[in-house]
Amino acid sequence: GTMSADWRTSPAATDYSVDELMVAVLADQFRNGDQTTNGMASFIPVAAFMLARLTHAPGLIWLASSGGLEPRPDRIPASTLEAPLWRDSIMYIEQYGDFWNFVLNGRWIEKFCVGAAQLDQYGNANNSVIGSNYHKPKVRLPGTAGLADMGSIGKKLYYWNPNHSPRSMVEKVDFVSAAGYLDGGDARQQLGLQGGPELVVSDLAVMDFHPVSKRMRLRSIHPGATVEQVRKATGFELLMPEGTVPETRPPSKAQVKLIRERIDPDNMRKREFRHGT
Repeated sequence: GTMSADWRTSPAATDYSVDELMVAVLADQFRNGDQTTNGMASFIPVAAFMLARLTHAPGLIWLASSGGLEPRPDRIPASTLEAPLWRDSIMYIEQYGDFWNFVLNGRWIEKFCVGAAQLDQYGNANNSVIGSNYHKPKVRLPGTAGLADMGSIGKKLYYWNPNHSPRSMVEKVDFVSAAGYLDGGDARQQLGLQGGPELVVSDLAVMDFHPVSKRMRLRSIHPGATVEQVRKATGFELLMPEGTVPETRPPSKAQVKLIRERIDPDNMRKREFRHGT
């Protein structure tokens, strides 16, 4: 529509909040022809898929919450695993049968966004239990749902973390709900696993993984954040990029307008932030 026509030339926004920056960074990871799907409580990724489709990647193939293919939702609903998201889909895919057949086929749905209560320096994710004793945990989390599968069947994993802190970014996860690079190096490869973590987008910074050691590495820091602040908020030593640490590109005015007015007027994306945005 006319609203997204000016996205190519739109200047950087000056009044944006960190959730909008995170949505824009994630949207950048998706291209025409990419195939992706979302899980439960995935407000930031769903906003990113919708933003990509309204701007640079109209041909992004999105299977909404393992149910509706190529949906055209009005806006993000109160849950990312419910029917309003599948509005005007061209096809409904039955989750317990067809969906996993598609996902387990190595050629399809190759990118997946993961939110995790704990993430470690090799991109292993924990959504199961906090505490060293699985049977008597300090905190019992929602569990893996399809995460164990998504970490093991060759998908490219994109993590989002709205609360970057030493509690969520830990040296070693208490439980591996989704396999990242395990204990680093070629450990993942040795087990015959393809794919793996590509990127981590937090409310402070963007991180990737060193191609050889597979350790998490700082890629850019968000405007307003400092390297020192990111270091303090991380429970392990982050690898540093060569030279000056780049600043994350802010979202454009057009992107912010689309997120606020078209994609998520109900501010569902803000529900994941402990500190508010």
